[in-house]
Amino acid sequence: MRARQVLRPLAYQQLADDLRTEIVSGRLRPGDRLPTEPQLCHTWGLSRSTVREALRLLASQHLITTTRGVTGGSFVAQPNPAAFAESLSTGLQMMLSTGPADIRAVLDARAIIDPSLAALAALRANADDLAALNAALFDPNHTDLDTVLTTTREFHRALVAAVHNPVFSLLVQPLYEVANERALSQRTPPGIWRRVDADHRMILRAVAARNPVAARSAARLHLEQMRNGYADATAGRL
Repeated sequence: MRARQVLRPLAYQQLADDLRTEIVSGRLRPGDRLPTEPQLCHTWGLSRSTVREALRLLASQHLITTTRGVTGGSFVAQPNPAAFAESLSTGLQMMLSTGPADIRAVLDARAIIDPSLAALAALRANADDLAALNAALFDPNHTDLDTVLTTTREFHRALVAAVHNPVFSLLVQPLYEVANERALSQRTPPGIWRRVDADHRMILRAVAARNPVAARSAARLHLEQMRNGYADATAGRL
């Protein structure tokens, strides 16, 4: 019986993996300059094109920036949460469009995360956070669907921001960027946006009252109703 062949990473992938390890471990810090392309070629025994492909991969992952000229080179990038969140969001959108995940999976994840975020927001929100949450409310009787969807996303972004933890902002942001949300929302049961508006106001009242138990309960109820509404919209269509 022939032994199973072990696939090794391509040379440029291996170099990118090792440089990535140096960066995420902190041995290479933001602003540090990487070895030059000739130095990397000599050290690794690789061609110039292979080294450049590794550097392009790291740049696409927002880990390094590369400039040309006398003072140019490749440098470890400053952390950019927005860019990282965008990468995560793109990956999630691909899963939703081509993989086994769908909006129900997103709402399952949010049902675990959002109540805890609401409870933390009740403990940490300041006056500016409360103003942002209030600004993200809408009138369900006189607001078009696109504005409702945009405002709803802004409410949840404001709720995450009120926690004052950049890790949550990075990880949760992609969950609010569902590409087919508008199409699904057009098939949700009548009155769902009045319930959403009532839920948001209940969450805001709990946060403003510094009541984490009530905030958690309100967020949990909100996600249950959203899951039920989207379940009706997607029944027999996924």
